[in-house]
Amino acid sequence: MDFTSIMHIVTRAIEAVGVAVIVVGIAGAGYRYLTAPRTLSSYRNLRAGMGRAILLGLELMVAGDIINTVAVEPSLDSVLVLAVIVAIRTFLSLSLEVEISGRWPWQGERSELSLHRGKADADERGGEDRG
Repeated sequence: MDFTSIMHIVTRAIEAVGVAVIVVGIAGAGYRYLTAPRTLSSYRNLRAGMGRAILLGLELMVAGDIINTVAVEPSLDSVLVLAVIVAIRTFLSLSLEVEISGRWPWQGERSELSLHRGKADADERGGEDRG
């Protein structure tokens, strides 16, 4: 088996994991919603969980596309397709962030449901990292 065949298998595996992350993440968010009391916050948690699953899955799929573009099919066409995919993923990420948190990622304090929580948010809560 040559290098190109191995990289093709690796990219397909990464893309399959990305799809699985989306499916399992959405199913998990749906299960948590169905078992939680019906409140506005449970609905927001459902949407946030689904958004996070979609974003993580898309990131894995983009990683597979990057490997495919660099290692398997290094052509101008594949680079252009990759650029379009990354642009779409960036647009989706920003759209989901605005929809879930109600503000742009660079605006002020982030909500509890923000998709882009990190160390800064944990420090604001006294060192406890919930996300």
